[in-house]
Amino acid sequence: MQDPSQLYQLETDTPQDDLRASTMIVSFGGLIDAGQTQKLLTDHILSTLETQVVASFDIDQLLDYRGRRPVMTFDRDHVSAYDDPTLLLHRVIDEEGTPFYVLYGPEPDYQWERVIEAVRQLVRMLGIRMIISAHGVPMGVPHTRPVGMTRYASDRSLIPENDPVFGAIQIPASLEQLLHLRLGESGTDTVGFALHVPHYLAQVEFGDAAVAALEAIHAMTGLAIPVADLAAAAGLNRADIQRQIADSEEVGQVVSGLEEQYDTFHDGRQRKSLLATEMAELPSADEIGEQLEAFLRDESSGDDPDEGTDFLR
Repeated sequence: MQDPSQLYQLETDTPQDDLRASTMIVSFGGLIDAGQTQKLLTDHILSTLETQVVASFDIDQLLDYRGRRPVMTFDRDHVSAYDDPTLLLHRVIDEEGTPFYVLYGPEPDYQWERVIEAVRQLVRMLGIRMIISAHGVPMGVPHTRPVGMTRYASDRSLIPENDPVFGAIQIPASLEQLLHLRLGESGTDTVGFALHVPHYLAQVEFGDAAVAALEAIHAMTGLAIPVADLAAAAGLNRADIQRQIADSEEVGQVVSGLEEQYDTFHDGRQRKSLLATEMAELPSADEIGEQLEAFLRDESSGDDPDEGTDFLR
């Protein structure tokens, strides 16, 4: 492997001890981001809080430009602008003065393991102890129900109340997921949230998923990231979606079918949960055995020796 430190450069003269923070949010886009969940979330964070670029990656080594051509602006008779891609590490200050990091940019096409090692170097240098990410995945769910999510972590103790919907499945790899795996293997805590976005909204903005992602990050880290503007935009987005669905009887029927399917599924899970709770409250086989033995001892001690016990007859 080539030297990972040659992939990035520090963009500040601030002493490293003054740059330390415990959390990093990773936002690579990756294979899929249904509802533009990750983009909405990251853009909101960087636009509402104080930020400073601490490090930049040499994107020329990492991107396939012909596979994902950047945008240029042609103005009548000349090229006037070029939207050059960047992969930057931002240091962000939340509303209570707590610093954290956001690594934001397009998912590299090349040198994944080297990129991960470079990130690992920055993690150690800056005292980062937890990596968090959130993105959207398309699911057969209606937008009229609470946004669900699949939680995952390098250590199950980080998500103690997790109730998985899926078993073991194979998925296409992404750098973001590989980063979770590799950093988890080396002892860094990682937590991810895959927000369930209605499949019919996968290609457009779905603000409710971004709000749910931000709330999940706050619950995990305690970071004071303002949510009001994002929630307001999500409300307008929701109203627009509702108007468009109202104009299409066919789409409305699809949504109604998904609502019925969603409610049936969650009712079944709730019944299963209640049954599990009731079963958990029952005494175990060992406890029943102990109680029976105690009962027999009590009965035997009070019986006439010449009389047998009725239940053995």
